[in-house]
Amino acid sequence: MKIWGRRNSANVKKVLWAAEELGLPYEQIDAGGAFGIVSTPDYLARNPNGLVPLLEDGDLTLWESNTIVRYLAARYGAGTLWIADPGARAEAEKWMDWSHQFAAPFREVIFGLLRTPPEKRNLAAIEGGRVAVARLFGIADAALATTPWLSGPAFGIADIVLGPFAYVWMELAIERPDHPHLADWYRRLQTRPTWPTAVAIGLS
Repeated sequence: MKIWGRRNSANVKKVLWAAEELGLPYEQIDAGGAFGIVSTPDYLARNPNGLVPLLEDGDLTLWESNTIVRYLAARYGAGTLWIADPGARAEAEKWMDWSHQFAAPFREVIFGLLRTPPEKRNLAAIEGGRVAVARLFGIADAALATTPWLSGPAFGIADIVLGPFAYVWMELAIERPDHPHLADWYRRLQTRPTWPTAVAIGLS
C-alpha cells in the first residue's frame, strides 16, 4: 500500500491516521506543496486533479480523502472502524461530508498565519476564516454534548476526518470560543496511541 501526500496536509493526515488505526503497513510518499510531483504526467495519470492524498492498494487507485478513509474502514476495519449498521454509519458519514465546509475558511487561517510573512497577511481574511471555523466547531460542540464521538458511541471514521482540523484549531495561537464538549472530545483524541504519529506532527 502506498499513500501519496505531504504529512502536514489535513486531508493526508486523515488517510494516514486511518491506516495507523487499522495497523496497516504502508509506504508514505511525500507529494504536493514544496515536494511537487503532483503535476507530473505520471502522477496525473493516477489522479487527474493533481491533488493529495492518493492511495494505491494493489490494483486499486483512489483519490478524495474521505472516500479513501471509507474504503480503508470498509475493507480492513470490520469490528473496529467500519460501522455495519447502515443508519449508524450514515450518522457518522454525514460529519465526514459536512467537514468539507472547513476547507475554505481554514485555508484563510492556515495560509494567513502559518505560511504568510506577518507584513503580507490579510488580517480581514484571517479573521473571517477564524469566525467561520469557530461557527462550524460550535455545531460539532453541540453534537458532542449528546454523544462521546462524532462517529457515535465509539471512536471512528468521522472523528478521524475531523480530528486533523481540530488539531490545527486547538494548537494555533488564536482566539477560540469556549466549546467544552469539543475540548473534551479533543482531549480524548489526544489519548489515541496513533495521534502523535499521524496527526500531532507540528503546525506548518
